Amino acid sequence: MQKQPPVTAEPSPREVRLVIAASSAGTVFEWYDFFIYGTLAGIIGATFFPSDNATLQVLLVWAGFAIGFGFRPLGAILFGYLGDRLGRKYTFLVTVTLMGIATAGVGLVPSAQSIGLLAPAIVIILRILQGLALGGEYGGAAIYVAEHAPPEKRGFYTSFIQASVVGGFVLSIVVVLVCRALIPADAFAQWGWRVPFLLSILLLALSLWMRLKLSESPVFQAMKAAGETARNPFLESFTYPGNKKRIFVALFGVTGILTTIWYTAFFSGLSFLRGPMRVDEAVVEVILLAAGTLSMMFYILVGRWSDRVGRRLPIVVGAVLTLLLLFPVFWGIGALANPGLRASAERAPVVVAGSDCTYDPFAEEQAAPCGQLLQELTNLGVPYDITNLGTAAPLVLAVGDARTPLNDSIAAATTAAERRAIVQPLLEAQGYDFAVQRPPFVNIVGIIALLLVMGVLSALTYGSVAALLAEMFPARIRYSSLSIPYHIGAGYLGGFLPLIASYIVATTGNAYAGLWYTWAVVAFGLAICLWGVPGGRPRDFADTEVGRTHGA
Repeated sequence: MQKQPPVTAEPSPREVRLVIAASSAGTVFEWYDFFIYGTLAGIIGATFFPSDNATLQVLLVWAGFAIGFGFRPLGAILFGYLGDRLGRKYTFLVTVTLMGIATAGVGLVPSAQSIGLLAPAIVIILRILQGLALGGEYGGAAIYVAEHAPPEKRGFYTSFIQASVVGGFVLSIVVVLVCRALIPADAFAQWGWRVPFLLSILLLALSLWMRLKLSESPVFQAMKAAGETARNPFLESFTYPGNKKRIFVALFGVTGILTTIWYTAFFSGLSFLRGPMRVDEAVVEVILLAAGTLSMMFYILVGRWSDRVGRRLPIVVGAVLTLLLLFPVFWGIGALANPGLRASAERAPVVVAGSDCTYDPFAEEQAAPCGQLLQELTNLGVPYDITNLGTAAPLVLAVGDARTPLNDSIAAATTAAERRAIVQPLLEAQGYDFAVQRPPFVNIVGIIALLLVMGVLSALTYGSVAALLAEMFPARIRYSSLSIPYHIGAGYLGGFLPLIASYIVATTGNAYAGLWYTWAVVAFGLAICLWGVPGGRPRDFADTEVGRTHGA
């Protein structure tokens, strides 16, 4: 059995409160930096990824969002190595500094109109730096709190880190709303949107001030004093007995579930309301602000609950309920956000008939008239069905009982605006309303309640995770072993979710089709979780079934 490191003095209650406050505040600020890009996705697209194809512009924005997530695993490897070799405290001081500088940089990049393709290239580089930084942040903060917490309160104490992730999203919305209120709309679209990015410099200074007050984790201090820190944490993460299974379970059975539910709740909700439902941007931000703020307390409640019932039960309950409620929740949101669209689609369904009816959302211009028509229907958020006919078949748009040949008129149109001017009146004549939606107050309350349901499902699958992952891995390689699967799962399964879901919606014409991605990932993750996550009351690593013969 591996020798146990010497035990150091337990931190005082005051020290633990400082640890939780400083770690949580830093996590809020760092996720604010990362999420402000998604909160301002519409303006980011117009500034750095302008396109005549509105759907392509949206996809390019989410591709830039996903690139940052794609580099999180590399950040996890790099900073996980440093965290296990040099210590928890100084490693996440580096990550928060890198994040703050990269975020402020986005606010300083000239528009694509000014410097052309260099603008999106610089933004992508800065997103990569953000992804690297975030790859080291969560693992550092989660482990730092977990290693200060008494075992019987580990879920409760670490739940503040999960709530802080939501807090970063909420803070990004608050800052945007305040800026919109203080800066005229035209000025905000022109330059005011940069202010939230530049604010990260102040948040960075505050975060550094708080975290510099902290001491190193007592667990790491004990290992360092005993000379038992890992020589190569990355290599040991894959050679330590039983760790391959634990990493697989952490990636697919834990992170896969929590990350897809989280991004579906908040970013798919954001994109769904702004896009197909055409809800006013300010209203959407208020809705997400209310739902996000209310949901934060549930992460803490679930973390505390997991200290009594174990880590697996809340995750399993949340995953099962997600499979049952995911589609009904979003159907309800759609019915409340834009009831006219749903009624019009039922009363006058849209069918496109013609030849070569294929649509490539990543193409700036569609090759065939039918593809061009599908592009405009997608940009308008109108659901449609396709009837692919033989070669050279005439293009016909059927809206309810009204059938209109469009082959010549669509082919003659040279811009997307001209094609929209042809298509939109045909839809409006059958009752479709393309005005910006401002739902009545009672509907807004209903949307908030439904998004809160998603927030609660996220809390069930996320609230206890920092404690669970800290307990799954040995202390000497904990930073690396926790961070690598977490950020692969969060980076690829979750970070690419807005892009994948938007692509599915664009290619099917069904605003709800992207939810199948979430459903499939959660279903697979549930099976893995039931197989690989230990049940029963929480136990330290040395006492778990998968690590019973190995000391911490």
